[in-house]
Amino acid sequence: MIRKIITINADKCNGCGLCAKACHEGAIGIKDGKAVLLREDYCDGLGDCLPACPMNAISFEEREAPAYDHAAVLAAKKAALAPAASQLQNFPIQLKLVPVNAHWFDGADLLIAADCCAYAYGSFHSRFMQDRVTLIGCPKLDSIDYSEKLTQIIANNDLRSITVVRMTVPCCGGLPYAVETALHKSKKHIPLSIVTLAPDGQIIDQTA
Repeated sequence: MIRKIITINADKCNGCGLCAKACHEGAIGIKDGKAVLLREDYCDGLGDCLPACPMNAISFEEREAPAYDHAAVLAAKKAALAPAASQLQNFPIQLKLVPVNAHWFDGADLLIAADCCAYAYGSFHSRFMQDRVTLIGCPKLDSIDYSEKLTQIIANNDLRSITVVRMTVPCCGGLPYAVETALHKSKKHIPLSIVTLAPDGQIIDQTA
């Protein structure tokens, strides 16, 4: 059918995402740093996204497009509100409490995360915890040197990889330091990745 639908000028778009937030139907998303129309049948043609764009990159056009599917939009919103499945594979997860010889360490990809990270990063379970054994801690609040216990965990188990997720705040620096110290003391060569998150959940740095 021929109907009114939005079009996005990629050359003008600065990727700010304000249009995606303004679109109540979820028709717009950000891909490769640019706004794109993800689903034509989600666009109702009312244009709530137009005034939200600071670059004037969105306009209307009339062309062949599938009809607006209100039922599909409602179903997508309902699915988005459904709780995601937990990816937690082990318990306890607090670094102070976990036994150094727990059976789930052998052959594991290990995630060591600062306590705050799961609250800052909305998709923490699916992005970081999936298929990993998870340990959490806070160098400032726990007021202990994690390196001794981590040395025992690394030395006594056959770990495949270690991922550290920390926040940008200085106190989180003790977490990767403890892991690096433990690796040195254990004399094991295990792939290590360090991810740094901002308080708003953005990934600021990732090193391997």
